[in-house]
Amino acid sequence: MATRLVQINMKAHDDSALGRFWAAALGWGIDSEAPGVTNLEPLGFSYPDPTAVCIDIIARPEPKTAKNRVHLDLATTSTAHQTELVARLKDLGATLADVGQGDVPWTVMADPEGNEFCVLEPRPVYEGTGPIAAVVVDCADPREMARFWGQAMDWTLHELADDHATMRSSEGVGPYLEFIRTPDTKSGWNRVHLDVRPYAGDDVEAEGARLRALGATDPVFDQAAIHWTILADTEGNEFCLLAPR
Repeated sequence: MATRLVQINMKAHDDSALGRFWAAALGWGIDSEAPGVTNLEPLGFSYPDPTAVCIDIIARPEPKTAKNRVHLDLATTSTAHQTELVARLKDLGATLADVGQGDVPWTVMADPEGNEFCVLEPRPVYEGTGPIAAVVVDCADPREMARFWGQAMDWTLHELADDHATMRSSEGVGPYLEFIRTPDTKSGWNRVHLDVRPYAGDDVEAEGARLRALGATDPVFDQAAIHWTILADTEGNEFCLLAPR
């Protein structure tokens, strides 16, 4: 048994408005499965597929109070493309952001609700990922995060070091998942988190038990009204275990 990363979940005060921003930023389509939920995926995409990690934006009233521990890195193909993309994102409502990055070749920005993301300089490793180069998770111990997520999912580990770890779908397509060591500590629920899904025919309860045996925990949260399972990884980052598909 195994799961795979299928989407990220992003909280927003106005899911529709934030959905329009990200759809325009990525060139993706917009859908909605319920009021207060905006779903984004590539045009012509057949969900789930490893060629993309989709985005679900969920309306929530809580304010953003700290830097997100999960963010997106956007890919570019040239320096000119990076400059053009930054300008276009500003026109869509994004702003430049300072998270203490200093003098770096990438551009740190924030979407209209303050969610941080990076527009990367061109890097050969991200050729063919699509508009999202990587989903990035801040953490204290990249090696431990790689151990947990490497066993939780059937993705392939590409790099492992004390300060970072990188993995990608075993099919070699779509964005990377990266764990970056940072000094920040987690405070409160993450406004952006990972959603994973087992494969069709798998037993979701058995998969939940397997993830707990790997070190996942159950956050203190009343899950009676939802049809998926909320767990937390070994550093307390919430994630959702969805139904097999």
